[in-house]
Amino acid sequence: MRAVVTRVNYASVRIDGKEQGRIGKGFLILLGIHMDDTEKEANTIADKICGLRVFEDDNGKMNLAPDKVGAELLIISQFTLFADCRSRRPGFTQAARPDTAVPLYEEVIRLCRERGFHVETGVFGAEMMVDSENDGPVTILLDTDDL
Repeated sequence: MRAVVTRVNYASVRIDGKEQGRIGKGFLILLGIHMDDTEKEANTIADKICGLRVFEDDNGKMNLAPDKVGAELLIISQFTLFADCRSRRPGFTQAARPDTAVPLYEEVIRLCRERGFHVETGVFGAEMMVDSENDGPVTILLDTDDL
């Protein structure tokens, strides 16, 4: 699994002009699921996201985890994180098909909610418009192959 985790002041997602989800301070997470991913990777990435200490403490150091600052999460499925860009036209054969990806996407959401986070989402496979205000900016790339 891969995730692009951006610290935001706010983020929202719209589908067909209608707001689907909105968060305040927290993480905008673009989540890509590989064809070989399992619940193990879902647990690993949810644990890393929920414990990522990139919020500033009283001394201005990135030292606080999201639960310590009341952060919210907006999780958007993003199969293009597994693009093969060896040619100019990316291929997406390494991205999980919906029958595998949807349950794992939902599992990551469930695990984050189970840890006490308010989680908003997009709709898997939908054409979405995502808006956010980056804070910092702080953007972290996570890949379960590296964790």
